[in-house]
Amino acid sequence: MDSLKKYFDFEDAGQCGQLADLLFPEVKETPDDMFRRYPDRKLPEGAKVTRFAPSPTGFLHFGGLFPSTVGERLAHQSGGVFILRIEDTDAKREVEGAAASLIETLEYYGIKFDEGATADGEKGDYGPYYQSKRRDIYHVFAKKLVAEGKAYPCFSTDEELEELSKQDMKTVVKEKDRHIDPEVQREMMLKQRQFTLEDVKQSLEKGEKFVLRIKSDGNASEKHPFTDLVKGKLTVPENDEDFVLLKSDGIPTYHFAHAVDDRLMGTTHVIRGEEWLPSLPKHLQLFRYLGFKAPKYMHIAQIMKLEDGAKKKLSKRDKGANMNDYKKMGYAPECVSEYVMTLLNSNYEEWHRANPEKKYTDFPFSISKMSSSGCLFDFAKLDDVSKNVLSRYTAEEIFNGLTGWAEEYDPDFASVLKEDPDYTVRALSIGRGGKKPRKDFGVWSECKAYMGFFYDCLFEVTEMLPENTDLQDAKRILTEFSELYESGDDQQTWFEKIKEIGEKLGYTSDMKAYKADPEKYKGNVADVSGIIRLAVTGRSSSPDMYEVMRVLGKERVKARLMAYAEKI
Repeated sequence: MDSLKKYFDFEDAGQCGQLADLLFPEVKETPDDMFRRYPDRKLPEGAKVTRFAPSPTGFLHFGGLFPSTVGERLAHQSGGVFILRIEDTDAKREVEGAAASLIETLEYYGIKFDEGATADGEKGDYGPYYQSKRRDIYHVFAKKLVAEGKAYPCFSTDEELEELSKQDMKTVVKEKDRHIDPEVQREMMLKQRQFTLEDVKQSLEKGEKFVLRIKSDGNASEKHPFTDLVKGKLTVPENDEDFVLLKSDGIPTYHFAHAVDDRLMGTTHVIRGEEWLPSLPKHLQLFRYLGFKAPKYMHIAQIMKLEDGAKKKLSKRDKGANMNDYKKMGYAPECVSEYVMTLLNSNYEEWHRANPEKKYTDFPFSISKMSSSGCLFDFAKLDDVSKNVLSRYTAEEIFNGLTGWAEEYDPDFASVLKEDPDYTVRALSIGRGGKKPRKDFGVWSECKAYMGFFYDCLFEVTEMLPENTDLQDAKRILTEFSELYESGDDQQTWFEKIKEIGEKLGYTSDMKAYKADPEKYKGNVADVSGIIRLAVTGRSSSPDMYEVMRVLGKERVKARLMAYAEKI
């Protein structure tokens, strides 16, 4: 018994206070001081405070648009606050410029924050919003836990700390697929608790580093009910690991920073990927130890993709994972955001069909409509959504979006478009408006092929006349229409001229008669207009030919008709 008395007594308030002062002599503020600095927010009843908290370790993943979109919608639909917090506590993994890139990308996709990190600094009264700048705040609460016998130091070499970190996460030993023996781990953990105040003093005097670990009171065999707002009713085991709170450089782990920051910033709902579910017992224990009310949790299912007929997680290397790539491919940000909404809420498409003129931001987003089993990423569906979205844009909106994209990714095309903006807008106006607008393209990168024929420098005949075309008839059709065409004709007069030319040559305009006895005629009026279309646009399919010719103008139309007549 005497040999055990030398070890630190976690129940002794005096010893715990001394240990706290030894470890954090510079900390003079208390948790109450922090609560006064960061008072409870005064918000309407039911208002939600959410945050997106990415690590600056690379590009924004498509999966990151999910929690950020959910957080933005829940906060702003309820009159709450949406925060951008940068979790930059892992300096080894941080990528230079990644934080700025994340902020820029989120802004591009219309994710608007009320406070937090911005391209120009930080805004808001609950900062700093970079965790690396909040070190002193974390130490106030770390000292509290030590003083209450709920945390303790572990002095070790860098190599030992690294090994302990592996044990902390219950890492699978990959060699021979062996797992860490829980009993061995438990024995190691208990050994770390065996120290004296004198041991701590000596280690500190030597300048040795320490990590701060929680002193868990949990029993993994004990399980408790828990309700996740997405996953529903769960059973969560108690945490029985003495996991790390502060690393040897004094910077907190994600677990500790999450609890402190979300309490001080007033977060009501934590939205994150389901891969964080195994950490939930640690976080619930931390909130209890700190005396904080835990926020509500929403664990979003992973995004999947089909590969060789099987579902797999959308990885960082997959097409569509990097949010920066969508801009390069030419997707308008609203198209991507609306596609995300179709994946997040099962009733979004039904709502949109009933409200085709409304923006996705008008949709009443609901947690209850989120899938608990995961979403399947599908480029074909994204393209379909994109075409629908762009079909609702005005010609001016298309012009602005297209030229903005082209200036960065196809500057020569941008110059062509901007040489005569009014002309370009008139070309883009064809088929817009009405109940059934055209859906010719879903990405900006498709527009050059779609509308290049409007510009002489891009115009080329890309298709041949049908094999059964009578070339002499084709020449006569082009020549005669060139002589008859007037840009001031209304559409009926314009079409009557085409029919008249065709009928003189044996091409009927009576489609019923043609279908009844096609051998009686050389062809029909569609064949005649097809020849004209090919000469004027260079292709067999195009927007409304009457409107196309009005935009091109009389001189350009006649020149193309005659040029093609001479060519065939």
